[in-house]
Amino acid sequence: MVVTGGSRGIGAATSRLGATRGYRVAVGFHANGAEAEAVVGEIHQTGGEAKAFPLDVADPASVERFFADIDRDMGRPQALVNGAGMTGRVCGILNLTPDIAGQVIGVNLLGALYCVRAAALRMSATRGGAGGAIVNISSETARFGGNRMSAYASAKAGINALTVAVARELAEEGIRINAVSPGVIDTGQNADLSPEPREHLVKSIPLKRMGQAEEVAEAILWLLSEQASYVTGSILPVNGGR
Repeated sequence: MVVTGGSRGIGAATSRLGATRGYRVAVGFHANGAEAEAVVGEIHQTGGEAKAFPLDVADPASVERFFADIDRDMGRPQALVNGAGMTGRVCGILNLTPDIAGQVIGVNLLGALYCVRAAALRMSATRGGAGGAIVNISSETARFGGNRMSAYASAKAGINALTVAVARELAEEGIRINAVSPGVIDTGQNADLSPEPREHLVKSIPLKRMGQAEEVAEAILWLLSEQASYVTGSILPVNGGR
C-alpha cells in the first residue's frame, strides 16, 4: 500500500492501520523525513513492514521517481491512498495570489492526479498488473466552501470529480477508485485551536465532537478492502453529521 502524506495526521493513521491489515506500506513524505521514519518505526515495532520514500506530489518527475523506487524496493502497489495535501494560507479571494492558488491546487489536485496515473499504470490489468484500489482524501470543504479557503475548496471539489471520472475509466482495468470526505478532524489546524473557537466548532457538529484520524483511516481501509468490492466512484463522508 502506498500512502502519500503518510507521515502525519490521517496519512500516518492510515499507514499504521494498513500495516495491521497485512499491507507492506510505502510511506510518502515531503518535508519531514523524521516523522515518516517514526511512523515506519511504529509499524516495525508491531511486526509490520514499511519504508519511507521522499515525494513532492506537485512535481511529475518526483512522482515518477517515487513510484520507481517503490517498484524497486517493494514491488507493484496493490493500493494507493492519496493523502498528501495542504490548506495553504487562509485568506479571502481578494488577497489570494496566483502563487498561493497554484501551490494549493498543484499539491491537492494535480498531485493526486499524477499519483493516480502512476499507480494505475502499475495496477492495470491490460498492462500486466493485478488490479487494485485507490482512495483519494477529499474534504467536506468541497461541499460547503470553507471559510476563506477558496483554492483549497476548489481543489477538493476537483478531487471528487477526478474520483468519479477515473472510476469509470479504470473499471475495466480491474481498478476501483473512491474518496473519503472528512469533516472536522482533530488534526492539523483544528488540533491547535484555542478553547473558545474549538468549543464553538464542536457545537456545530451533530455528534458533538471532532473526528479522529483513526476513524477516517478505518473508512479508507474499508474502501480498499474486498468488503467494498462493488464500490467505485463513491465519495464517502466522514463528518459527524455536519
